[in-house]
Amino acid sequence: MKILENPKRKDWEQILKRPTQTYSDLEPLVNEIFDEVRADGDEAVKKYTEKFDQARLEQLQVSSAEIEEAKSSLDASLKDAIKLAKKNIVAFHASQQSSVKKIESTPGVICWQEKRAIEKVGLYIPGGTAPLFSTILMLAVPAAIAGCEEVVMCTPCNEEGRVHPAVLYTADLCGVRKIFKVGGIQAIAGMTMGTESIPKVYKIFGPGNQFVTVAKQMAMKYGVGIDLPAGPSELLVYADKTATSSFMAADLLSQAEHGVDSQVILVSNSLEKLTEIKKEIYEQLEKLPRKDIAAKAIENSKMICCYDDKTALDLINFYAPEHLILSLEDTSGILPLIKNAGSVFVGDYSPESAGDYASGTNHTLPTNGFAKNYSGVNLDAFQKAVSFQQITKEGIKNIGSAIEKMAEAEGLFAHQNAVTLRLDALK
Repeated sequence: MKILENPKRKDWEQILKRPTQTYSDLEPLVNEIFDEVRADGDEAVKKYTEKFDQARLEQLQVSSAEIEEAKSSLDASLKDAIKLAKKNIVAFHASQQSSVKKIESTPGVICWQEKRAIEKVGLYIPGGTAPLFSTILMLAVPAAIAGCEEVVMCTPCNEEGRVHPAVLYTADLCGVRKIFKVGGIQAIAGMTMGTESIPKVYKIFGPGNQFVTVAKQMAMKYGVGIDLPAGPSELLVYADKTATSSFMAADLLSQAEHGVDSQVILVSNSLEKLTEIKKEIYEQLEKLPRKDIAAKAIENSKMICCYDDKTALDLINFYAPEHLILSLEDTSGILPLIKNAGSVFVGDYSPESAGDYASGTNHTLPTNGFAKNYSGVNLDAFQKAVSFQQITKEGIKNIGSAIEKMAEAEGLFAHQNAVTLRLDALK
């Protein structure tokens, strides 16, 4: 990792550039696959699954026998860990439920809002280089709490056409019954268009590589909503001289091992601390099973020395990291100044891994700078807010003339007449 000392603001954009391809680079391939899936359904999905995942599938849906086999084969201690994580994730997302509040904006005019679940949702669970069964908890749990009627899940299979048992166990634990062994662009296209096997959904959730991210953006052109543009993983650590170097190095590597297009950034006000953590990174890297992946991600990463908090915070908010770790002696004055981040981890004993698995917060977060305008997945993401109003005779008398005046000024006389008729009836 390269150490940069007090880089100029005009250079931040170039220094912090993400190692991903642009939408326009990937759009032709995504368009081609969407067109084929729309025309040929299951056959197109099978074709691209064989091409990209080297798996020849007779049927796309996971059978009940495969689910039962997975449940019986999984280690009991892993099942317990998944159950613990689920309990915390349920608690956190259930706390986001809101009650209906009716207000009387003017005497006789009552307004309120009620949440309605999105009826059909699609969950994309990455599984290319690692089976991310934890993502099922992050998506299926709030979908269940929200009350979504139909939950469809797609996840890549291996060359033998099998899905990792932990993925199937977790899906079953969360009540997901429609599971398809399909990944990548073809999975998003399948849930967008609908095929003979894969139901069409109203909104697609889940992280993925840059191909999946572009495919989700393409889905919106076909009237299907998405949670957020969640692409390759990223982490920014802001550490001062009190940070434990081995902890910070481990956190940076935990995101670097996700994929070669991941990016990690280390910011500190101490050159000595940057050097310590850099040494730790390369020592720990040698012991990682996914060393080759992490090493390539580290090539895309930076270490930046900013000598004052104001500059460091400006840089952090400019970058808008998916994950942000604050390992500082005092964070009390810092937290209110964090404007752009997907999820924040405060203190030496708050590893990013906790948010990935079991603390309870959601790990499906905006990447690539989208934390400037998107929230991470939460309960509201699986719901729509429907507004209601009930106006009495007194109420229409109180606001009617204002409506008439405004409608007349806009030249919308039918709008005006809809009120005038009612007011005349009350005379």
